[in-house]
Amino acid sequence: MTTNIKKIPLAFGNEVFELNIPEKNISSLILPSEPEQKEDEALLIRKALENPIKSRRLSEIVTPEIRIAIIVSDVTRPTPTAKILPPLLEELYLGGAKNENITIVFALGLHRQQTEEECRKLLGENISKSIRFIQHDKDRCRHIGETSFGTPTEVFEEVLDADLIISTGTIEFHYYAGYGGGGKSILPGVSSEKAVLSFHSHYSKFFEGEPLSGRIDSPARKDIEEAAGTAGLDFILNVVINSKKEIIAAVAGDFVQAHRRGAEYVDAMYKVPVEPADAVIVSCGGYPKDINLYQATKALENAVPAVKTGGSIVLIAECAEGIGNQVYECWNRECKSPDDSIERFKQFFEFGGHKSAIVAKAAKQFRLYIVSKLSEEESRRAFFIPAKSVQEALENILAENPEAKVHIVPDGGWTLPVRK
Repeated sequence: MTTNIKKIPLAFGNEVFELNIPEKNISSLILPSEPEQKEDEALLIRKALENPIKSRRLSEIVTPEIRIAIIVSDVTRPTPTAKILPPLLEELYLGGAKNENITIVFALGLHRQQTEEECRKLLGENISKSIRFIQHDKDRCRHIGETSFGTPTEVFEEVLDADLIISTGTIEFHYYAGYGGGGKSILPGVSSEKAVLSFHSHYSKFFEGEPLSGRIDSPARKDIEEAAGTAGLDFILNVVINSKKEIIAAVAGDFVQAHRRGAEYVDAMYKVPVEPADAVIVSCGGYPKDINLYQATKALENAVPAVKTGGSIVLIAECAEGIGNQVYECWNRECKSPDDSIERFKQFFEFGGHKSAIVAKAAKQFRLYIVSKLSEEESRRAFFIPAKSVQEALENILAENPEAKVHIVPDGGWTLPVRK
């Protein structure tokens, strides 16, 4: 009897691997239902600004003397800021806003400072020449209260001193906050180090439960929205992008209600109902989603609901820049077993260590293979079984169970399988 073989291309950095898999072993190809970008991007943004959700239009809110802070994403996010700002500024000018009263603030959270060149590139040539821009400084924050979670609300003074606070960003799944975007530009975006670490430390309480990605009722989202409310976030302009980084939806207005509408777009595109299979082969979707292991773990987490307990996950992630976080590397060296990492995480939250605990939790439930440029030792220390190729990993799975049913997720960085 001849076996029909199906060839499936899977991204690895900037290259493509080909997986040859017997058709009888394929459970399904899990793909997002991304619409093609049909409408002009600037038009989508203008429409959102002209029809804000639960808010007056910005052109009706501003006056010529009002001081405005516009919060924008930093270089670690895929937000197309240079496309978002021109229609936003047009709307402000319509109400009489003046350039000298506008400050653009890069939300860095605890990420590194950007170079002048990176800032200018994100904003676009014209805007970076005509409007003052600054980077968030975690040491220049004012304490204005506390959330019900005990997170201090400590926000960058340049943001608090504005009469009107507007934030921009992208809405996508987030492992802890459920979704990015909305009030997340305030906490952790422009908050103090103490506030950011406190915000992340609560994750250990929810770590053992169901995954939080794609959950609008994530506890972290509530924490974020309490802080954003106290800080006085007035208005958001958020976009939803496809895997080609094209804008396919835009929402504007109230930072809670507009964000919820945006999350509905994300769900419709990227949540895919599945029945768990014996194994999942997941590619992050290539560069930059698999630039390092720190980023690539997101695709691993997204794949978890698609596998039966005791099954296998194969992560395809180039990791050209290695592990990508010093604390994560340190935990990988020091935690000798998944139990070590989980115990340590419960005792003591350390930013970066959470990635070790996330992989450890998966390693206790599944066999984790990785196809990457990491050394065998680095892979094993991070609780993965290294495989030289995706084909080798598949052969190992089929050697144990020739009838194994396998889901394939070519774009794991964006796609969220959810159990039926």
